[in-house]
Amino acid sequence: MSYVELPGARVPIRMWTDPATVEGVAMQQLRNVATLPWIKGLAVMPDVHYGKGATVGSVIAMQGAVCPAAVGVDIGCGMSAVRTSLTAEDLPGDLSRLRSRIERAIPVGRGMHEDPVDPGQLYGFSAPGWDDFWGRFGEVAEAVRFRQERAVKQMGSLGSGNHFIEFCLDESGSVWLMLHSGSRNIGKELAEYHIGEARKLPHNQGLVDHDLAVFIADTPQMAAYRHDLFWAQEYAKYNRSVMMALFQDVVRKEFKKAKPTFEPVISCHHNYVAEERYEGMDLLVTRKGAIRAGSGDYGIIPGSMGTGSYIVKGLGNAASFNSASHGAGRKMSRNAAKKRFSTRDLEEQTRGVECRKDAGVVDEIPSAYKPIEKVIDQQRDLVEVVAKLKQLVCVKG
Repeated sequence: MSYVELPGARVPIRMWTDPATVEGVAMQQLRNVATLPWIKGLAVMPDVHYGKGATVGSVIAMQGAVCPAAVGVDIGCGMSAVRTSLTAEDLPGDLSRLRSRIERAIPVGRGMHEDPVDPGQLYGFSAPGWDDFWGRFGEVAEAVRFRQERAVKQMGSLGSGNHFIEFCLDESGSVWLMLHSGSRNIGKELAEYHIGEARKLPHNQGLVDHDLAVFIADTPQMAAYRHDLFWAQEYAKYNRSVMMALFQDVVRKEFKKAKPTFEPVISCHHNYVAEERYEGMDLLVTRKGAIRAGSGDYGIIPGSMGTGSYIVKGLGNAASFNSASHGAGRKMSRNAAKKRFSTRDLEEQTRGVECRKDAGVVDEIPSAYKPIEKVIDQQRDLVEVVAKLKQLVCVKG
């Protein structure tokens, strides 16, 4: 489909979904964002749903301002995926040992490594700028610096919620490795600190929603946030790179007879800010639950833990600010899913997937998410599908 345009207070709201299917609270959030004095455009992806301050699945383009709550607390959250030389014929009938090995190699939930991961010990791992990156930790918000040891040990760990590690097959029978994670606790604490600072600023006192408090250009507060924001986005990217290297090491050991090799890794943020230019304007583009889909950009759009995921290539649609959806998108809150579904339902909906099937992940049940095929179909003018993946193993926090 092409987009539907709704009137907004300052800019039109371009929607790649049927507005009638969007929950009322999410529509109100979109209208609220469209009232911001600095806004130059608002694009809404087909996986849109209610979020903190701004909806998940929205692309907010502003000039001279950025809203930290619209970025969210998992700064730099995103996806990585890589195709391997393994095929379905190389796989055993029981993948439980592989899942256990992944869970031993990569801490999940609130876990962390006992000792920091040394990137120099990771096979084939390249981390240009690693030392410079950690050297800039001394410049992050003073209130968060005491978390350095935790940040170092959580580098290369998964987290919880909707984060996952998956071992997948595409429709041709090739094996893919895929994972979803962000900036862990350090990103969360940096975000919460700056959201609190933004709320105190005088220019934010008259906003329709206090969660839409912004930093504006050429102020010390904006400079401090930009530093920490971009540092946390780097942390998230490195975090996924380290995890993928650990994951590849597990796969090499598990399938050593097949001597697996790996193509270049595809990686994309979907909670972040980028400096981009549209219609002659330098803008700060916040993608909250959206990926960049510039012409030729590879991206990853996952479904839920029992369905499938898509590797896509961007078509460069400027109307969406070169963006596409970040996943299927929730159609039900976590609490609602826990009340409605049982572990038996989870077992049924994840049949054939080696994964947790206990009460701790019922809120991630496939029925709590929108159908991924429909979400993909609604953005055929934003991306083209390169590969469709189906998970065989899913590790969650």
